[in-house]
Amino acid sequence: MSLDPANAPRAPFRHLATLWIQVTGTWCNLTCAHCFNTSGPRDPWIKQMTTAQVRAAIDEGVTLGVKELYFTGGEPFLHPDFPEHVAYALRHAPTTVLTNGTLITGAVAARLGTLANASRYSLEIRLSLDAVDRQQNDAVRGKGVFDKVLRAAVLLESQGLPPIVTLSEIVVGTETLEEGPTTDGGSGDLSTGIYGRLRDLLLAAGVRRPRIKIIPVFHMGRLAERDRRLTPGHLDGFDFSLLQCTETRAVTADGVYACPILAGLPGARLSAGAIAETLQPCRLYHSACVTCYETGMTCRNF
Repeated sequence: MSLDPANAPRAPFRHLATLWIQVTGTWCNLTCAHCFNTSGPRDPWIKQMTTAQVRAAIDEGVTLGVKELYFTGGEPFLHPDFPEHVAYALRHAPTTVLTNGTLITGAVAARLGTLANASRYSLEIRLSLDAVDRQQNDAVRGKGVFDKVLRAAVLLESQGLPPIVTLSEIVVGTETLEEGPTTDGGSGDLSTGIYGRLRDLLLAAGVRRPRIKIIPVFHMGRLAERDRRLTPGHLDGFDFSLLQCTETRAVTADGVYACPILAGLPGARLSAGAIAETLQPCRLYHSACVTCYETGMTCRNF
């Protein structure tokens, strides 16, 4: 549950480095058990953006000096005009697409490779898994998803687009990010933990240059804790540059938010239209803000 923003501390705004575009709203072809914004195939509660809205967001972002563009959803590849959106974005800035990977066919990968080769800016594709184990992953994301993601990773790399594969920093039994299962006498280094297991999985699947991003679990939705909130005291002497909301904004069909995690949530919208109106301090009112404060989490690639 979101927290009352009335007395929340504020994060100062520094500059617009990153703009997120929630191109398909919460429309997705999967129904993941843990989805933080409840995306799925039913009527999305955050609507899909029109082509005019997407281009207007990119144009305004460029005018305001944005350094990177990110497409997210929902599942971006469901948008009928999505290749054109990527092409338009690549005319202006480095661009990243966050996708579940299940809709990336050989033809889609080839199209993305062509767009990347024609642009002076970089194109990054991020794929998502929830576990290194097929059965555990598909229990969350749906049967067959694990294999489709690995296939997408190989297809993208074959087009010169080695993807970034993300995995949640979950605990599987006694396994943590740095340590392998204690039953195996985990050594405490990355080679035996989740990071190392994911790297080895990608290598075995044929991805020659594994690129990995481990993200923390956000305390929201069913994991939200009512008493997890930031107070002004937490931020005394704090380095605000560690918070992504000081240089990030997220655009949806219904307005602009401080970050993609909070898009669409009550009390989080900063503007109904113009990005320029949002370049001001934002309230750190949500339980997810505590995760960013504690971990230095960024939704950017690295």
